[in-house]
Amino acid sequence: RFGIILGKITTVINDDTRYTKGCLSMRTQKCYAVKPNINEFLDIARRTYTEIVDDIAGMITQLAEKYSLPMKTSFSSARGFFIQMNADCSTLPNGQLPSEFTKITKMKNTYSFTSADLIKMNERCQESLREIYHMTYLIVCKLLNEIYEHIHCLYKLSDIVSMLDMLLSFAHACTLSDYVRPEFTDTLAIKQGWHPILEKIAVEKPVSNNTYLTEGNNFVIITGPNMSGKSTYLKQIALCQIMAQIGSYVPAEYCSFRIAEQIFTRIGMDDDIETNASTFMKEMKEITYIIQNANDKSLIIIDELGRGTSAEEGIGICYAACEYLLNLKAFTLFATHFLELCHIDALYPNVENYHFEVQHVRSSAGNREEIAYTYTLSKGYTEEKNYGLKAAEASSLPSSIILDAKEITNHVAKQILHKQKSTPEMMKQRAAYQLAMRLVQTARNSRLDPDSLRVYLKGLKKKYEASCPTPGNNDEQQ
Repeated sequence: RFGIILGKITTVINDDTRYTKGCLSMRTQKCYAVKPNINEFLDIARRTYTEIVDDIAGMITQLAEKYSLPMKTSFSSARGFFIQMNADCSTLPNGQLPSEFTKITKMKNTYSFTSADLIKMNERCQESLREIYHMTYLIVCKLLNEIYEHIHCLYKLSDIVSMLDMLLSFAHACTLSDYVRPEFTDTLAIKQGWHPILEKIAVEKPVSNNTYLTEGNNFVIITGPNMSGKSTYLKQIALCQIMAQIGSYVPAEYCSFRIAEQIFTRIGMDDDIETNASTFMKEMKEITYIIQNANDKSLIIIDELGRGTSAEEGIGICYAACEYLLNLKAFTLFATHFLELCHIDALYPNVENYHFEVQHVRSSAGNREEIAYTYTLSKGYTEEKNYGLKAAEASSLPSSIILDAKEITNHVAKQILHKQKSTPEMMKQRAAYQLAMRLVQTARNSRLDPDSLRVYLKGLKKKYEASCPTPGNNDEQQ
C-alpha cells in the first residue's frame, strides 16, 4: 500500500517540491508542484506566467538603463512585483524620481516604487496565477481521491513512528537523568523529587523535596512567603504525575504513585501580576469546574485561591472550598497566603500543613535584614509574618509609609487574629486516626518480611505515643 501511494504521488508531484521560506519562493513551489505533461492547459498557464515574470524583469532593466539608476526587481505578497533602489537623493535629478513612478516610499536610502505599466503586468500575473492554482487544486484533489482507499496505513504508520519517538525520548531522558520508575500503589509518595523542566533550564540542579499523600493524609496546605517555591512545587507534582501515567518515569530518588483519573489545577498568578475583578471571576469558574468534576481518584492542585477579593471573603471562600473537597478522598494540594486556613487541621485529621523555609540574613551593607530562600519544604505552617511588608521595605517606598503600614498591620492583627487551638483530646484523636490509616495502608501494600514488619509496627507505636499530648497513659495507649 505504501508503494501504491508513493507511486501515485511521484507520478503527479515533482520530487523537489517542498516548503521554502520567502513568499516568492513559495509561490514558485506552488506553481510548479505538479509535473509537466499532466494537464496541457496547466502547462500553457505556467508558460504564460513565466513570460509575464520575464517581461517584468526586462521592463525594470530597461527603466534602469533609461534613467541610469540602480533599479532592481523586488517582490512582496502585498504589493506583488515592484521596483527597489538604493541611492542617495542627491544623486537623483532635482532630488526626485522621474514622474512616471508612483507609490513611492523611502526608508533611509532605500526607495520602493512602481509604475502604471508594472501595475498592469502585476494584474496579468495574478490572473495567470489564479488559473494555475485552480487547475493544480483539481489535479491534487483527484490524486487524493485515488489514494484515499489506502490512506489508513499512513495513520498506522504515524502511530508507530510517534510511539517509537516517545519510547526513544523516554530512554534518552532515563539515560541522561536521575529518573526512576515508580511503583503504582494507593499512595502518592515521592522521595527527593524535583521539577523536571526546571532541571533542564536552571544553571544549578533544583532543590529536591519529598511528597507524601495517602488516604489518611490526602489534603496538604502549603504556606510560605512570595517566591519561596510554592507554585514551582505544585507544578512539579502535576508534571511528575503526568510523567508517571504516560512514561512510568519521574524525576525522583524513589516514587510510589496512585494513578489519578483526572488532574485538576488552578495555578495562581505570578506574584508580580495585579489582581482584579476579572481574575476573581476566572478563579470562581476554575474552582467551580474542579468541584463539579472531581472524584475520589482525582489529583487537585490549587494555588492562591481567593486573591482577587478582600481578605475576609477570600478566607471564607477558601475555607468552604477546602471543607467541600475534604469530603472526597481526592489527593489535594492547596497553597495559600491565608494563614487562618492552616488551623483547619484541628478539625480534620487528614489535613497536613507544610511550608517553605526561609532564612533571615543581614544585607551586605549590614543595615537591614533580608530573606534568603531555601526552597525546602518542611512540616508545619510558616512562621513568617508580614512578608508583604518586608517586600515593601526592599522597594523604594519612603520609610514613613513603611512605619505607618507596620503600625496599622499590628493594630488590625490584634483585632481579627483568632487562632483555633488543638485541645489534647483533639491531638489524641488525630494521632489515633493517623495510626489507623497507616495500619490499613500497611495491610494493603506491605511486602515486608515478619521481622521487618515487626520493627515497622513498633515504630508506628512509638510515633503514636509521641503524638499523644498526655504522658502517663501508657497502659491505655498500649
